[in-house]
Amino acid sequence: MTVPAVRHTVYLHATPEHVWHALTNADESGVYWGHRNVSTWLPGAAWEHRRTDDSGIADVVGTVVEVERPHRLVTTWAGPDEHRPGGPSRVTFRLQGHRDLTRLVVTHENLADEREQAEAEAGWSAVLSNLKTYLETGRPLPQEPWLMP
Repeated sequence: MTVPAVRHTVYLHATPEHVWHALTNADESGVYWGHRNVSTWLPGAAWEHRRTDDSGIADVVGTVVEVERPHRLVTTWAGPDEHRPGGPSRVTFRLQGHRDLTRLVVTHENLADEREQAEAEAGWSAVLSNLKTYLETGRPLPQEPWLMP
């Protein structure tokens, strides 16, 4: 049986360092993601995907598995009270610079089922589109793309 996964590739007019900062800086990630990514970003550290409404609520939590700044970041990914038999899903960010571009490949693996795979597909498409717009224009999209029907 194949475990569902999604993979997205996006090319950004930004350095790997700037893309890395946008992914890992709490304030910057809050601008285009609607959640602040909070961690020390050291292997073994916890990380949280906290709402930007100052409630302190984390909708996603996990552990930093691998860090190779600014080229590779691997985290686990789960709901705060989620305990699955197969363990949490896993997200890998790979960044490769070339001249004025960065290729960002995001792979989200060990998804629970096809429903979660479809949600991850739509979510990553929206977030990565917003990240690209933000890095290239200095502003996120005018509406949150993940709310589009």
